[in-house]
Parts: sequence; structure tokens; C-alpha cells
Amino acid sequence: MRTFVAIPLPAECQSMLDQMQRELRACSAEVGWAAIPSIHLTLKFLGEVNPEVLPKLAESLEAASESAQGFELRLHGLGCFPNQKSPRVIWCRIDGNTEALLRLQQKMEAACNEIGFPPEERAFKPHLTLGRVKGKRNLQPLIDCINIGSGLERSFRADHFNIYQSILKPQGAVYSVLKTITLRE
Repeated sequence: MRTFVAIPLPAECQSMLDQMQRELRACSAEVGWAAIPSIHLTLKFLGEVNPEVLPKLAESLEAASESAQGFELRLHGLGCFPNQKSPRVIWCRIDGNTEALLRLQQKMEAACNEIGFPPEERAFKPHLTLGRVKGKRNLQPLIDCINIGSGLERSFRADHFNIYQSILKPQGAVYSVLKTITLRE
């Protein structure tokens, strides 16, 4: 089963992202928009995992995060990868206690590596994917709207993370929580 580890967003953050996404959609650019309830902060994408490995995975992630405490994060502004001249991914920046976030992500990476999942080759860049650009129509109005959204801000507490299953469907991926792991307070 297709699996990943991520921090879910609280409803108030989803609501703010929904409002921002509606403003971006109004630009009529060719973008495949992420479903707001599916937006999450990925810590580790695992890909296809044998269901028999899931108990060991959950055990390893729980052990790795045993000493980790909850921490504050903040949605802060919009941007795009790789850059504004040729945007492919529209995202919301994550800041706040990014040191604690990075430590947690590194623990997840190490725990997964110990049980046979290869480490991610790219550096971890905390962000939330709002959409993927599919064409060039109306890109400048979209970029202008992204720049206007740079003042967007909402804080939340990251006090748990989930192991998710991702089921790919024609209308998009559907996620279900396989295991929730709570961080210390």
C-alpha cells in the first residue's frame, strides 16, 4: 500500500488555505488544485509498503519520537517551486519552530532508514502543496496573486503525526489514517 508520514492541519488552517486557494483559483490559471482536507505537512514519503511491515514501521516511528515534544508552527506566505518565472508547484511556507520540525523529520528519516526505507535525497523544505501548474495560461495574474498572499499567516500546534495510506483514484488521492502518534507535551 502507498504510504507516507505527515503532520495533519487543524481546521482553522484548512479554512485559511481554502480562502487563499479560492483567490488563486479566481486567476483562472491552469492548475491542478489540491483538495484542502488532503493538505498535510509530509515528513517522509514511503511509497509502496507491504502491509506486514506496518506494525514494525509504527513501532519504529513511536520509538524515534518518544522524546519529541509538540511544537508551534506557522503557515506564512505563498510561493512556488522552482521559481516565479517557471512555477510548477504553488505552496504555503511553514515557519515557526522549524528546528523542532527538522529534528522530528530527521528522526522519522532515520527510523525509516533503519527498517529498510532509503533516505530522501532532497533536503527537507517544509511547505504545503496547494496546487501543481499544468499550463502557461494566466500565469502572470497567478504570480501576482501569490505575491499578494505573501502576508498570509496562521499558527498551529504540531502535537501529533500520522501514518497515512494513499489510494490513487481518478479524481485524486484519498488518504486514510493508519496510525496516529502523539508527541509529548
